[in-house]
Amino acid sequence: MLTLWRNCDVYAPAHLGLRDILIEGDKVAAMGENLGLWLNAPEITVRDLEGAIVCPGLIDQHVHVTGGGGEQGPASRTPELKLTDFTLNGVTSVVGLLGTDGVSRSLENLLFKVRALEEEGLSTWMLTGNYRVPTKTLTGDVQRDICLIDKIIGVKVAIADHRSSAVTGQELARLATEARLGGMISGKPGLVVLHMGTSEDRMAAIFWALKHSDVPAKHFLPTHCCRSPELIAEGVELTKMGGTIDFTAELPDNVPGTAAALCSALRMGADPAYVTMSSDGGGSQPAFNEAGECIGLCSATSVTLLQELRRMIWREGLDLQTALRFFTENPARLIGQTGRKGTVAVGADADLLVLSEKYEVRHVMARGRVAVWDGKALMKGYFET
Repeated sequence: MLTLWRNCDVYAPAHLGLRDILIEGDKVAAMGENLGLWLNAPEITVRDLEGAIVCPGLIDQHVHVTGGGGEQGPASRTPELKLTDFTLNGVTSVVGLLGTDGVSRSLENLLFKVRALEEEGLSTWMLTGNYRVPTKTLTGDVQRDICLIDKIIGVKVAIADHRSSAVTGQELARLATEARLGGMISGKPGLVVLHMGTSEDRMAAIFWALKHSDVPAKHFLPTHCCRSPELIAEGVELTKMGGTIDFTAELPDNVPGTAAALCSALRMGADPAYVTMSSDGGGSQPAFNEAGECIGLCSATSVTLLQELRRMIWREGLDLQTALRFFTENPARLIGQTGRKGTVAVGADADLLVLSEKYEVRHVMARGRVAVWDGKALMKGYFET
């Protein structure tokens, strides 16, 4: 089946200008200034986008797809996310993970949920583990999980947080070695995603592991790096070593917004290629008092991604092609999908997002299927009305 989108203002994310895009099945088959020769092809669907912005579908690489929360008891657990929670917000690729609760939330459930979302139209991956050390796994250890389970590309752990297992640098080095080796054997990234809390230890365990082991910095991905100026500064140093830092869109209590925090990292010398932004969608975002007691709870969604993109452009002065990299090209590299995801290019998956002049979702294509048109969901999950 062929689809031809004409007169697209393409951000790949680099700005290419007006192009026609030919989609065959789930791939971008051709792209050029004029593909009018294809207009008479049999069974082709043609859409004239009249100069609208077309960019890669967003990659949300930190999502609690089975729900998170629980810090205030069973009733505070957040619900599972649905297909349209992503597509209506321009997201076509998702990495699922667990958080604080590794008791009522299981890796088995997470694996089935990411597979379900893929059946419904997204591209999905997941992490083994949760906040805890020793690390919870499906097969008995981290390396085997990464090697033997198709969806698993790395491991999750929490550091510098009162809800963590007080992970030492030595423990983190050992965990990272396992993830790296699993990635080498299976051809996957072997990521170590680190929930960053507010402890003054900050990234001390990461820097210890880098100094006392042979694990390259590229395997470490600390997230929630917008919690404090000090944490941002340490994150900048990590990017200079080859690591990537992730900012959570609109983290609570961050009044200027995550866009301001991310741009402050760029001004401090962070390499833009080693910076990403994710939503923490489905996860709880608790507020704690000085005694460490939870005094409030809300749930994140992927809607914050484009919200922060707009802030980066309108408030911080970034151009669109630079801002898009943090949601597309950069996370694609991290999850081992360079050239397939996070780009508009011949041979790439047909994950396409059409934005309005105000950078709002107009249309979404996920793996060659129209998921959203004129802001309305055309693809829905099994239990969505």
